[in-house]
Amino acid sequence: MAKKLVIVESPAKARTINKYLGKEFQVEASMGHVRDLPSSRFGVDFDNQFEPTYEIIARAKKTVTKLKKLAQERESIYLAPDPDREGEAISWHLKEIFEPENKKIYRVTFNEITKSAILEAFEKPRDINMNLVDAQQARRILDRIVGYKISPLLWKKVAQGLSAGRVQTVALRLIIDREKEINAFKPTEYWQIKAHLVSEKKENAGKVLVAKLDKIDGKKAEISTGDTASHLVNDIEKQAFTVVDISEKQKKRKPQAPFTTSKLQQEAYTRLKFSAQRTMRIAQHLYEGIDIGEEGSVGLITYMRTDSVNVSKAAQDAVRKFIKAQYGDKFLPKKPNVYKSKKSAQEAHEAVRPTDPGRDPQSIKQYLSDEEYKLYELIWRKFIASQMEPAIDNVTSIDISAGKRYMFRAAGSRNIFKGFLACYEDPESTDSDKDDDPNDKKENQDLPHLALNEIMTLEKLLHTQHFTKPPARFNDASLVKTLEELGIGRPSTYAPTIQTIIVRNYVERKSGVLHPTEMGTIVTTLLVETFTTIFDYKFTAEMEEELDKVEEGTLEWRKVLADFYAPFVKQLSAAESTMKNVKREAVKTEFKCDVCGKIMVEKWGRFGKFLACSGFPQCRYTAPMPTGYRCPEETCDGDLVKRQSKNRRTFYGCSNYPECKYVTNRLPKKSSEDDEGNPDAES
Repeated sequence: MAKKLVIVESPAKARTINKYLGKEFQVEASMGHVRDLPSSRFGVDFDNQFEPTYEIIARAKKTVTKLKKLAQERESIYLAPDPDREGEAISWHLKEIFEPENKKIYRVTFNEITKSAILEAFEKPRDINMNLVDAQQARRILDRIVGYKISPLLWKKVAQGLSAGRVQTVALRLIIDREKEINAFKPTEYWQIKAHLVSEKKENAGKVLVAKLDKIDGKKAEISTGDTASHLVNDIEKQAFTVVDISEKQKKRKPQAPFTTSKLQQEAYTRLKFSAQRTMRIAQHLYEGIDIGEEGSVGLITYMRTDSVNVSKAAQDAVRKFIKAQYGDKFLPKKPNVYKSKKSAQEAHEAVRPTDPGRDPQSIKQYLSDEEYKLYELIWRKFIASQMEPAIDNVTSIDISAGKRYMFRAAGSRNIFKGFLACYEDPESTDSDKDDDPNDKKENQDLPHLALNEIMTLEKLLHTQHFTKPPARFNDASLVKTLEELGIGRPSTYAPTIQTIIVRNYVERKSGVLHPTEMGTIVTTLLVETFTTIFDYKFTAEMEEELDKVEEGTLEWRKVLADFYAPFVKQLSAAESTMKNVKREAVKTEFKCDVCGKIMVEKWGRFGKFLACSGFPQCRYTAPMPTGYRCPEETCDGDLVKRQSKNRRTFYGCSNYPECKYVTNRLPKKSSEDDEGNPDAES
């Protein structure tokens, strides 16, 4: 019988680790957290320095019973959950459960599930890091305070079943503030003038140079009306075009650092269209172990929740060996590329990288699902490229005068050394937050070979109208990037935060873009107006910094809670009387109750507006809000109403269901006028 019990979170992780340890070890899974604050009551004693009361989670009771029985039969217990706050907290809760058994209990951590990493971790076990546990406890209790105290207020003032969250509400506020910017945006008209020019040289035959009007009388060309553009075109057409400056230089494009959690989520969304949650689910599989044939279950990537770009010496050596063999010496820097993590990052952690750089994606493709292969390839290529030489481009800029007043400019670049691009396409071309007007981007063209003072022939002169664009709505990638830049949340919270606001019907994902619902807007507006501090961007970021200090051991976790709770209670008390009562604002409609004939009124529920009989509580008839669109089925006289599927996806169905089963994801188009007021209409 095995003498030592090892506990991890998941069966997949247990299977992978089990094959690296000898017969003395038995590896079991806790299936995640085993204890938490009670679900039926608050569970925090404010009169006793915020002392929490923990209970075994209902779904974990059988698992805990099994683990306790196994612990009684073993000499020692090794706790091996993930190397972060949550993993440390799981370990501590397990230790609390096992301590009456009077067993030797050790904590082991590793950033990757490979034989060498596992064996090294078990050679150097340690005690539970209570700073990490305290940081997790503080976060959990803070979230409990906000959720348990504010949610009932929303039930009273808006609708039953609503909820607030310390971080989720701030993330939602970002989306709503962006929506306000979009609605308030007034487009500005501007015009561009481009000249199509040709050279008389034979070597340039067939090549057209496109140059944009850059300056007028030495100042930046700003053309606001069509009349001005037409007047300028008429004048420019009379001018002689002469090459006055040719600038050539080499530009190095350095590879980016290997992935952190946020960068992985951003690029997985941009390149693969994976949501943040989907990315983390797939990454979890790759980390915990995939069966790759004769090798059995193998952890393919390092731990995927990290804000560090640190890379171990062994990984550096392995990837440099691979680059030299695969690409050659000229692609390998003399020294390893070193990247700097942000100040709050844990340097003990590593970036997200393949555990074996030599295990290229193609060699294991047959063992991976399509989504696993795509994400592994993204992580693998990013890491290989991060240790390669920069790419080198030859960048050329040509200035061409048109008479004395006008200056046109053309630009182009040509890659002369691929460097890291041999492995990974230019990350600059995939930035998730580039919302610039494409007409403003520099022309990147195959430039003809020109000489100074060369006369160019004007083939045609085009003037085109454009309008400035509003800021883009957030998608998963740009929201994660903004949260990280503002210091809101941490690697483990980005994906669940986005998922939470979608599940709670505060946000809808349409064509990959996050749209706030009317309910989300109302709830967030009320909360931000009433709790001016708690849901402030800066305040939320400062709370994250304080939790980091708890983790570092420089700040006591109970003090963080005390400092937060005192002003919070005052705001909560004031909110009881000052927060607007949306429930009482029942708006009468033109519809009549199908049961009693009384007027129907608009009311709010957990999933948005609905119609309710004004005779409530005597009559409890309710109906979905009509959209104003008739059911397109010829034999049906019903209306289309907004509904939600079990997985929270919005769709539209006939009000005569189940007699009529017509459904659609988007409302049918009536007319262009209707379309302007209805973002869900088909185009």
